[in-house]
Amino acid sequence: MNMYTILIVEDDTKLSGLLHSYIRKYGFDAKEVESFDDVMESFKKTKPHLVLLDVNLPKYDGFYWCRQIRTYSLCPILFISAREHQMDQVMALENGADDYITKPFHYEVVMAKIRSHLRRVYGEYSLGHEEKKTEAGTLVLYPERLLVTYGKTGAELTQKEAILLEALMAKEGRVVSRNQLLDLMWADHHFIDDNTLNVYVSRVRKKLKELGTQMAVETIRGAGYRLSSEAGDSI
Repeated sequence: MNMYTILIVEDDTKLSGLLHSYIRKYGFDAKEVESFDDVMESFKKTKPHLVLLDVNLPKYDGFYWCRQIRTYSLCPILFISAREHQMDQVMALENGADDYITKPFHYEVVMAKIRSHLRRVYGEYSLGHEEKKTEAGTLVLYPERLLVTYGKTGAELTQKEAILLEALMAKEGRVVSRNQLLDLMWADHHFIDDNTLNVYVSRVRKKLKELGTQMAVETIRGAGYRLSSEAGDSI
């Protein structure tokens, strides 16, 4: 098994230590942030495959550090926080997070989510395998690189944005239900708020618009979403 590294950004030393122990118990490497004055220094030094990030931190909050990490890396970021308000979860996702776990939590659930995100992002990599890509018109998605291109322009995606866009591109012109998307994006979506999927759809729409493509994500009321282009797409 690959030795994946998990960076823990949690100022509760007892909780951080327990997470460290559980992560090591499951065969992963775990590192704890050395200084909350500069989390990015620890991040660049550690080069983690995944980050566990608290919201309430000294000096700068987790939303700030999430944005900073996203300027440098697309690795999965999982928030762990006692803040249960829906808006906190929306803010986490809008700032680049991939998941949000509320405290108190079961450590087995945290580990299951960690393993799930690592599988989705890194599990299919193997030496010499042909790069996977999905095409819809002139739009090309490279899910392993978390990149979508249109002509000579490209946009980086988060892991869940890539999963969402891949599902829509694979069925271009056809409706993909909300439940299908939830099943693909989360191992257990029964605890995912309906608005969470809306946030990801909005983010994908924005990135497609910035690319300049005519391809757009339509909302089909009562059914789901569809990727289509009424005007046709050409470069």
